Amino acid sequence: MKQLKKAITMDTTVTDLAQTIQIVVAPVFMLTGIAGFLNVMSGRLGRIVDRARIMERRVHTIKNPEFLEQSENELKNIWRRIKLINRSIGLCTASALFVCAVVVFLFLGDFWTFHLSEVIVTLFIVALFLLIFALLTFLKEVQLATRTLQMGKENMYDE
Repeated sequence: MKQLKKAITMDTTVTDLAQTIQIVVAPVFMLTGIAGFLNVMSGRLGRIVDRARIMERRVHTIKNPEFLEQSENELKNIWRRIKLINRSIGLCTASALFVCAVVVFLFLGDFWTFHLSEVIVTLFIVALFLLIFALLTFLKEVQLATRTLQMGKENMYDE
């Protein structure tokens, strides 16, 4: 009888653990999506920084005042884009940290039988808001990039 009780307790613990893992899967998928988004943004940041370096070198070699002014304006826009993408990366990273906290609190709440529902919901909502702001900031950067895009501008500088 004692062994049966012990077996039931072990099964219940394993079952509880399995249920907790099932619940944690959704935030982990969210982390995967955020990681992919961070990868896209960091690649974009690298390309923007490379463009900034090219434009900074060009500004020092351009003699024509009209081209110089256009190059300086483009450089200002590039630095705005860098600030926006950095802000978006920061917000996205903060969102991922809050999702990680949700996962930790889900496990802690289950194993120590704490009532952490309010904390978990709050952390998850904050994570979602941070992700929303990251996406909006990213959208603003993309809009700035497309608004300042001018076809044939490269040829003008190379002449």
